[in-house]
Amino acid sequence: MDRIRVGIVGASPERGWAADAHVPALRALPEYELTAVGTSRPESAREAARAFGAAHAFTDARRLAEHPEVDLVAVTVKVAAHAELVGAALEAGKHVYCEWPLGLTTGEAERLAASARAAGVHDAIGLQARYAPAITYARELLAGGRLGRVTAVNVHVARSKGADGRIPAWAAYTLDETQRAGLLEVVGGHTLDVLEYLAGGLTGLSAALAVSRPRYTVAETGETVTATAPDQVALHGGLAGGAIVSVHLQDAKVGKSRTVLEFTGTEGDLAVVVAGDWKTAQVQMGEPRLREAREAGGPWRDLPVPDRYTGPDRHAGGPGEIPLFARNVARLYAHLAEDIREGTRRVPGFEHGVRVHRLLDAVRRSAETGGSRPVDR
Repeated sequence: MDRIRVGIVGASPERGWAADAHVPALRALPEYELTAVGTSRPESAREAARAFGAAHAFTDARRLAEHPEVDLVAVTVKVAAHAELVGAALEAGKHVYCEWPLGLTTGEAERLAASARAAGVHDAIGLQARYAPAITYARELLAGGRLGRVTAVNVHVARSKGADGRIPAWAAYTLDETQRAGLLEVVGGHTLDVLEYLAGGLTGLSAALAVSRPRYTVAETGETVTATAPDQVALHGGLAGGAIVSVHLQDAKVGKSRTVLEFTGTEGDLAVVVAGDWKTAQVQMGEPRLREAREAGGPWRDLPVPDRYTGPDRHAGGPGEIPLFARNVARLYAHLAEDIREGTRRVPGFEHGVRVHRLLDAVRRSAETGGSRPVDR
């Protein structure tokens, strides 16, 4: 096949992650062609096909997956539907890109990973932050010993989401812990994955979770909703290389949103920094930059990322930049295309998603028991 033909499940024409990230990412890459879209209503499916230039529109995800002009299915809906929709794509023998988290539970994720293995297709999990140029460069610097021996890692993510007591209607479901789309799952999954990608795996941890703001007002309706998903996540632990780790994730922060991963070494310090609003300040959605300190007691300085790490940042055949949300997603898609063409398996797949699910399980168990927990890999 000349191009990898993609069908997106959850391609709302009005708003959503498919429209913000997947569609512009696919448009930017000559390796792909968007051929099919699926939504829950016929009128929105037809409108999505028109808006995104897809030839086929579906309300039945199984029919989308079985269509002969679909080679890869992208699942971009709420987590509760992932198991059914990914399962349908695997049964049809199609490659699958599923957004993170992979499932509502680790058991669900394990079953999907086993099904993908049995199907013999390529599977990718949407942990795209590792493809940000600054992250790729930081990994090379750390592996190359730029800091000497890493002795400590401090991570702080602060989102202003809900700081004024209001929540957008589209985000209200993330306050429900059973939906697995809150601070721990989304920010925690993406950020801890980057932490381990850069500095090695966590071997054990002690954690605390809290709901510090239990009620919000839906901005559009004035309705009051109760929050059960934690808005404070704190943990400390150790890495396989011996470094100590401290992590604090928080929502409803009045000040400006930010993400900082700071690595302390025997010969210098390195920081990954992301700033913006409560969405673009997340490591997977924003544009991380690097800072370093090389002298004892000396200043922090910006560390430019070499151009060779940029990746697919511009539309094929056009001058415009890829929208911010789509850049890392495009980079993941580009690497997935290489895997499909070459028969390799380098992108994070469902098996890797299971590893991150197990890490979050360790956080939850530690918070429940009040003790230190090993991380089950």
